[in-house]
Amino acid sequence: MERRIIRSLLVIAPLCALSACATTGSGHSSELVELKAEVRAMRETQSRLEKRLERLELHASVSQARASAAPAREGAIAAPAAAAAEKTFATPDLTVVKLKPRNEPAPPLPTRVAVVEPSPDDMEMFISPSPEGGAASAAPDAAEPKEELDTTVLDAEFDQAVAALRTGNVEGGVARLLRFAEDNPRHPRADNALYFGGLGQMGLKEHAAAAKSFERLIESYPAGDAVLDGMLRLAECQLRLNQKDDARALYTRILTQFPGTAAATQAEQRLASLSH
Repeated sequence: MERRIIRSLLVIAPLCALSACATTGSGHSSELVELKAEVRAMRETQSRLEKRLERLELHASVSQARASAAPAREGAIAAPAAAAAEKTFATPDLTVVKLKPRNEPAPPLPTRVAVVEPSPDDMEMFISPSPEGGAASAAPDAAEPKEELDTTVLDAEFDQAVAALRTGNVEGGVARLLRFAEDNPRHPRADNALYFGGLGQMGLKEHAAAAKSFERLIESYPAGDAVLDGMLRLAECQLRLNQKDDARALYTRILTQFPGTAAATQAEQRLASLSH
């Protein structure tokens, strides 16, 4: 009903506009202006009515499409359920199709492997040597690396060497720490042994020997946890040995390679004191 009314208004609007324009021949200019305004208003009204008519037609088409799609959707939902029920209770008959190869089949490959007894020389590799083996059995053992001691024993040895330093046996503690680092270079505390050994040598006023211990620590364990402290101690030994240029270069290296660390802060302070 609403769409018919709008369509009738759209038909009448142009006729009204034409009649309004026809009466302007004998009127005044003011009436002409009023008529133009009315025509403009009528055109705007016509434009709004056209847009409203389009919306109504679109709404009607959508409603019609939904109404027609509802039964189809219900049928689509019911179809899988029926198919599932049929699949559950009925076994379909499958047709077996045999495909023939286009070409001749490949010749069979031999899959049997001949069993061959190992030679006596190969068997000797899997036989552990007996205690009475003599010189022949001792030769392979000589080429094997020396077995490392138990980690617990090595840790106890390191702790005892450090305890010797703290209890006053500085010389004995230094000797044990340096021997520990020499005998166990891959132990996690080998770099700490060199560091504490160097500290003990500094306590004994052996700054040249201490410098060598710290240099060995820096070269051998650059990623160890004692390398920064070792670099600071090495610079102190160099200052004791009147090697100020080497100490200054080492402090600068700490600042450049390890910025933002506590060791860098100490190196900066000591560089400032050296410049005065």
